[in-house]
Amino acid sequence: MATGLDGRSVIVTGASSGIGRAAALAFAAEGAKVLVADLNAEGARTVVKEIEEAGGTAVAVTGDLSDQAVVDQVAATAVERFGGVDVLVNNAGIMDRMSALADVDDAEWERVIRVNLTAPFLLTRAVLPHMLAAGGGAVVNTASEAGLRGSAAGAAYTASKHGVVGLTKSLAVMYRKQGIRANAIAPGGTATGIVVDADREAHGPAALGPHFVNVGRLAQPEEQAAAIVFLASDAASNINGVVLPVDDGWSAV
Repeated sequence: MATGLDGRSVIVTGASSGIGRAAALAFAAEGAKVLVADLNAEGARTVVKEIEEAGGTAVAVTGDLSDQAVVDQVAATAVERFGGVDVLVNNAGIMDRMSALADVDDAEWERVIRVNLTAPFLLTRAVLPHMLAAGGGAVVNTASEAGLRGSAAGAAYTASKHGVVGLTKSLAVMYRKQGIRANAIAPGGTATGIVVDADREAHGPAALGPHFVNVGRLAQPEEQAAAIVFLASDAASNINGVVLPVDDGWSAV
């Protein structure tokens, strides 16, 4: 399968670990130049080092991607170092506490929405002018099984990932005539090491518990990364506005 990614400029957020790290390494293996964006400076530098030691090209930018100044730095660095932005992977995200709506406080709601939805909006808005000037580009968002159903997470996370799905579809429709493709993956359970700070006796986790019988096999980050690379590649040149479950059939149940 020809990916056409050799030499292209790729931004991956949340790239210091988990799905983001696996995606950054996979893009680099295809010959892409990768900007590793993450709040974890040490982790981001480690991924850059891994890529460089394998003969690839990478740079790290660290900071909170819901901060416009950090977003501007990410976009400017990609343009300055790599000559533009061909692919944007909005992968950074956080989990909620599995809280039911009545139990979500303002801090939980605002933090989850800010990181999971506002940050991808801001970064996509920042790189779009560069993609449009170049005649096209690909955006791949990491949504979630929680973007497809109400039984996978708490109210804040579920709302944020449904928002990511909507953002993806809107982008695909609004800019397809300008050569922009926007797609998303919807991961099921994945071995990323994210710890869910949930009170299992609270209403939300207790209500969700019976539904997790359908989760299926736990995926490895590399399996999610393979789907991201595919959607960003020339092999998916006519795929636009798709939300692709990578969930061992959970979404089919």
